[in-house]
Amino acid sequence: MTIVQELDAQEGIPDDVIFPPGDLYSDEPPLESELHLEQIMLLLKCLKWLWRDRNDFYAAGNLTIYYNPNQLKSEYFRGPDFFVVLGCERKTRKSWVVWEEDGKYPNLILEILSDSTAKTDKGLKKEIYQDTFRTLDYFWFDPYTLEFAGFHLVDGEYQPLQPNEQGQLWSQQLGLYLGIYEGLLRFFTLDGQLVPTPEETAQQEAEKVERLAAKLRELNIDPDTII
Repeated sequence: MTIVQELDAQEGIPDDVIFPPGDLYSDEPPLESELHLEQIMLLLKCLKWLWRDRNDFYAAGNLTIYYNPNQLKSEYFRGPDFFVVLGCERKTRKSWVVWEEDGKYPNLILEILSDSTAKTDKGLKKEIYQDTFRTLDYFWFDPYTLEFAGFHLVDGEYQPLQPNEQGQLWSQQLGLYLGIYEGLLRFFTLDGQLVPTPEETAQQEAEKVERLAAKLRELNIDPDTII
Protein backbone atom coordinates (compact mmCIF):
# COMPACT_ATOMS: atom_id res chain seq x y z
CA MET A 1 0.00 0.00 0.00
CA THR A 2 1.37 3.38 -1.00
CA ILE A 3 1.52 6.30 1.39
CA VAL A 4 -1.35 7.99 -0.43
CA GLN A 5 -3.47 4.84 -0.28
CA GLU A 6 -2.78 4.61 3.43
CA LEU A 7 -3.84 8.24 3.89
CA ASP A 8 -7.00 7.68 1.87
CA ALA A 9 -7.86 4.60 3.89
CA GLN A 10 -7.52 6.58 7.08
CA GLU A 11 -10.12 9.06 5.86
CA GLY A 12 -12.80 6.47 6.51
CA ILE A 13 -13.27 7.84 10.01
CA PRO A 14 -16.00 6.28 12.21
CA ASP A 15 -18.74 8.56 13.61
CA ASP A 16 -17.62 8.11 17.21
CA VAL A 17 -14.04 9.27 16.64
CA ILE A 18 -12.91 12.13 18.89
CA PHE A 19 -11.35 14.81 16.74
CA PRO A 20 -8.29 16.58 18.10
CA PRO A 21 -8.61 20.31 18.78
CA GLY A 22 -8.60 22.54 15.72
CA ASP A 23 -6.54 25.30 17.32
CA LEU A 24 -3.26 23.79 16.16
CA TYR A 25 -0.07 25.74 15.58
CA SER A 26 1.79 25.33 12.31
CA ASP A 27 4.78 22.99 12.54
CA GLU A 28 6.88 23.86 9.52
CA PRO A 29 10.68 23.67 9.18
CA PRO A 30 12.67 26.84 8.34
CA LEU A 31 12.62 28.01 4.74
CA GLU A 32 15.42 26.87 2.46
CA SER A 33 16.81 30.33 1.73
CA GLU A 34 16.15 34.06 1.87
CA LEU A 35 15.06 33.87 -1.77
CA HIS A 36 12.38 31.31 -0.85
CA LEU A 37 11.04 33.71 1.78
CA GLU A 38 11.10 36.64 -0.64
CA GLN A 39 9.15 34.63 -3.22
CA ILE A 40 6.46 33.56 -0.75
CA MET A 41 6.04 37.06 0.67
CA LEU A 42 5.82 38.55 -2.82
CA LEU A 43 3.00 36.24 -3.87
CA LEU A 44 1.10 36.82 -0.63
CA LYS A 45 1.50 40.59 -0.81
CA CYS A 46 0.36 40.83 -4.44
CA LEU A 47 -2.67 38.56 -4.08
CA LYS A 48 -3.87 40.15 -0.86
CA TRP A 49 -3.48 43.61 -2.37
CA LEU A 50 -5.29 42.61 -5.57
CA TRP A 51 -8.11 41.01 -3.56
CA ARG A 52 -8.13 43.61 -0.78
CA ASP A 53 -11.90 44.03 -1.08
CA ARG A 54 -12.62 40.31 -0.90
CA ASN A 55 -13.33 38.37 2.28
CA ASP A 56 -13.90 34.92 0.83
CA PHE A 57 -10.38 33.48 0.60
CA TYR A 58 -7.36 32.47 2.65
CA ALA A 59 -3.77 32.63 1.40
CA ALA A 60 -0.71 31.53 3.35
CA GLY A 61 2.86 30.35 3.00
CA ASN A 62 4.92 27.68 4.74
CA LEU A 63 1.93 26.80 6.93
CA THR A 64 0.91 23.32 8.07
CA ILE A 65 -2.24 21.79 6.60
CA TYR A 66 -3.72 19.32 9.09
CA TYR A 67 -5.98 17.06 7.06
CA ASN A 68 -6.10 13.76 8.92
CA PRO A 69 -6.98 13.65 12.63
CA ASN A 70 -5.54 10.12 12.87
CA GLN A 71 -2.16 11.35 11.68
CA LEU A 72 -1.63 14.94 12.73
CA LYS A 73 2.01 15.09 11.75
CA SER A 74 3.80 12.97 9.20
CA GLU A 75 7.43 12.69 8.26
CA TYR A 76 6.22 12.25 4.68
CA PHE A 77 4.33 15.52 4.36
CA ARG A 78 4.28 19.08 5.63
CA GLY A 79 2.59 22.26 4.53
CA PRO A 80 2.93 23.79 1.05
CA ASP A 81 5.16 26.78 0.43
CA PHE A 82 2.17 28.79 -0.83
CA PHE A 83 -1.51 27.93 -1.03
CA VAL A 84 -4.89 29.56 -1.54
CA VAL A 85 -8.29 28.36 -0.32
CA LEU A 86 -11.41 29.89 -1.85
CA GLY A 87 -14.89 30.21 -0.40
CA CYS A 88 -13.81 30.58 3.21
CA GLU A 89 -13.58 33.32 5.81
CA ARG A 90 -10.63 35.66 5.46
CA LYS A 91 -9.04 35.70 8.91
CA THR A 92 -5.75 34.96 10.67
CA ARG A 93 -5.08 31.30 11.40
CA LYS A 94 -2.33 29.38 13.20
CA SER A 95 -2.61 26.56 10.65
CA TRP A 96 -5.13 25.16 8.17
CA VAL A 97 -7.19 22.42 9.85
CA VAL A 98 -9.37 20.75 7.23
CA TRP A 99 -11.94 19.28 9.62
CA GLU A 100 -12.47 22.74 11.15
CA GLU A 101 -12.90 24.36 7.71
CA ASP A 102 -15.88 22.43 6.34
CA GLY A 103 -13.53 19.89 4.76
CA LYS A 104 -12.00 22.47 2.44
CA TYR A 105 -8.61 21.81 0.87
CA PRO A 106 -6.50 24.33 -1.07
CA ASN A 107 -7.73 25.35 -4.50
CA LEU A 108 -4.18 26.23 -5.54
CA ILE A 109 -0.79 25.08 -4.26
CA LEU A 110 2.69 26.24 -5.23
CA GLU A 111 5.90 24.56 -4.12
CA ILE A 112 9.23 26.37 -4.36
CA LEU A 113 11.84 23.84 -5.42
CA SER A 114 15.23 23.34 -3.82
CA ASP A 115 17.87 20.63 -4.10
CA SER A 116 16.54 18.96 -0.96
CA THR A 117 12.80 19.15 -1.77
CA ALA A 118 12.49 18.91 -5.57
CA LYS A 119 12.12 15.12 -5.66
CA THR A 120 9.36 15.17 -3.03
CA ASP A 121 7.60 18.17 -4.56
CA LYS A 122 7.50 16.51 -7.98
CA GLY A 123 6.67 13.05 -6.66
CA LEU A 124 5.04 12.36 -3.32
CA LYS A 125 3.55 15.80 -2.73
CA LYS A 126 2.17 15.96 -6.25
CA GLU A 127 0.55 12.58 -5.64
CA ILE A 128 -0.98 13.72 -2.34
CA TYR A 129 -2.27 16.97 -3.84
CA GLN A 130 -3.80 15.03 -6.73
CA ASP A 131 -5.24 12.00 -4.96
CA THR A 132 -6.02 13.20 -1.43
CA PHE A 133 -6.36 16.98 -1.54
CA ARG A 134 -7.88 17.05 -5.05
CA THR A 135 -6.28 20.47 -5.41
CA LEU A 136 -7.26 21.79 -8.82
CA ASP A 137 -4.18 23.91 -9.60
CA TYR A 138 -0.64 22.83 -8.69
CA PHE A 139 2.54 24.68 -9.61
CA TRP A 140 6.22 24.44 -8.80
CA PHE A 141 8.99 26.98 -9.31
CA ASP A 142 12.76 27.02 -8.78
CA PRO A 143 13.96 30.60 -8.07
CA TYR A 144 17.54 29.65 -8.94
CA THR A 145 17.16 27.67 -12.17
CA LEU A 146 13.78 29.31 -13.05
CA GLU A 147 12.23 25.90 -13.70
CA PHE A 148 8.48 26.49 -13.75
CA ALA A 149 5.62 24.04 -14.32
CA GLY A 150 1.92 23.87 -13.62
CA PHE A 151 -0.88 21.30 -13.62
CA HIS A 152 -4.68 21.32 -13.56
CA LEU A 153 -6.75 18.44 -12.21
CA VAL A 154 -8.80 16.80 -14.98
CA ASP A 155 -10.86 13.68 -14.23
CA GLY A 156 -8.82 13.07 -11.08
CA GLU A 157 -5.39 13.37 -12.68
CA TYR A 158 -3.01 16.28 -13.13
CA GLN A 159 -2.59 17.44 -16.71
CA PRO A 160 0.33 19.77 -17.59
CA LEU A 161 -0.58 23.37 -18.34
CA GLN A 162 0.63 24.82 -21.62
CA PRO A 163 2.32 28.25 -21.44
CA ASN A 164 1.14 31.25 -23.44
CA GLU A 165 3.48 33.23 -25.71
CA GLN A 166 4.98 34.96 -22.68
CA GLY A 167 5.70 31.65 -20.95
CA GLN A 168 2.95 32.23 -18.39
CA LEU A 169 0.64 29.55 -17.02
CA TRP A 170 -3.07 30.11 -16.38
CA SER A 171 -4.63 29.39 -13.00
CA GLN A 172 -8.32 28.68 -13.48
CA GLN A 173 -8.85 28.91 -9.73
CA LEU A 174 -7.39 32.39 -9.32
CA GLY A 175 -8.35 33.74 -12.72
CA LEU A 176 -4.74 34.89 -13.10
CA TYR A 177 -1.61 33.95 -14.98
CA LEU A 178 1.59 33.04 -13.17
CA GLY A 179 4.81 33.97 -14.88
CA ILE A 180 8.45 34.86 -14.24
CA TYR A 181 9.26 38.56 -13.93
CA GLU A 182 12.72 39.81 -12.95
CA GLY A 183 13.67 36.36 -11.65
CA LEU A 184 10.65 35.79 -9.43
CA LEU A 185 7.19 34.37 -9.95
CA ARG A 186 4.45 36.99 -10.27
CA PHE A 187 0.74 37.18 -11.01
CA PHE A 188 -0.58 38.65 -14.26
CA THR A 189 -4.12 39.58 -15.22
CA LEU A 190 -6.01 38.09 -18.14
CA ASP A 191 -4.93 40.98 -20.35
CA GLY A 192 -1.27 40.53 -19.39
CA GLN A 193 -0.88 43.27 -16.79
CA LEU A 194 1.52 42.65 -13.91
CA VAL A 195 -0.29 42.48 -10.56
CA PRO A 196 1.58 45.08 -8.48
CA THR A 197 2.56 45.16 -4.85
CA PRO A 198 1.17 48.01 -2.71
CA GLU A 199 4.56 49.71 -2.99
CA GLU A 200 4.56 49.41 -6.78
CA THR A 201 1.03 50.81 -6.90
CA ALA A 202 2.09 53.80 -4.79
CA GLN A 203 5.11 54.36 -7.07
CA GLN A 204 2.90 54.24 -10.17
CA GLU A 205 0.55 56.79 -8.65
CA ALA A 206 3.46 59.04 -7.70
CA GLU A 207 4.78 58.89 -11.26
CA LYS A 208 1.34 59.79 -12.64
CA VAL A 209 1.16 62.79 -10.32
CA GLU A 210 4.64 63.90 -11.35
CA ARG A 211 3.78 63.62 -15.05
CA LEU A 212 0.65 65.68 -14.48
CA ALA A 213 2.65 68.29 -12.55
CA ALA A 214 5.22 68.47 -15.35
CA LYS A 215 2.46 69.00 -17.89
CA LEU A 216 0.98 71.83 -15.80
CA ARG A 217 4.38 73.50 -15.56
CA GLU A 218 4.65 73.37 -19.36
CA LEU A 219 1.40 75.38 -19.39
CA ASN A 220 2.91 77.85 -16.90
CA ILE A 221 0.64 76.60 -14.14
CA ASP A 222 2.11 76.00 -10.70
CA PRO A 223 0.80 72.55 -9.63
CA ASP A 224 1.25 73.51 -5.97
CA THR A 225 -1.44 76.17 -6.33
CA ILE A 226 -4.07 73.66 -7.46
CA ILE A 227 -6.18 72.25 -4.65
